[in-house]
Amino acid sequence: MPKNTAVEPQVKPSPDLKKRSRRLFTTEYKLSIIQQVDDCRHGELGTLLRREKLYSNQLAQWRREFADNGVKSLQKSTPGPASTKTPEQKHIEQLEKANARLHHQLDVKDSCIMLQKKPSP
Repeated sequence: MPKNTAVEPQVKPSPDLKKRSRRLFTTEYKLSIIQQVDDCRHGELGTLLRREKLYSNQLAQWRREFADNGVKSLQKSTPGPASTKTPEQKHIEQLEKANARLHHQLDVKDSCIMLQKKPSP
């Protein structure tokens, strides 16, 4: 009897394809970039942004924040608005949604059972 000599392929993920995380910039880095941009001559800004792998809208936002509130505004690191709900409130909402979904499923199943119980004429 011949043995099955088929080799099972093993897929190894490429390290190049791993999910990248969001870049976080320190306040010192932001200040140094703003200073370097101020020192740029005409036409050097694009080169600086490409070298640092930054977008012009990031630079514009950093400049606007620095102009509005100084160094303190450059220190924020968490993206998006702050959550107004506590973790307990979020958990309660999640449980209430699951409870409502299960009640709906129960109602559908009960109605199916009631249809099966109806006597035929």
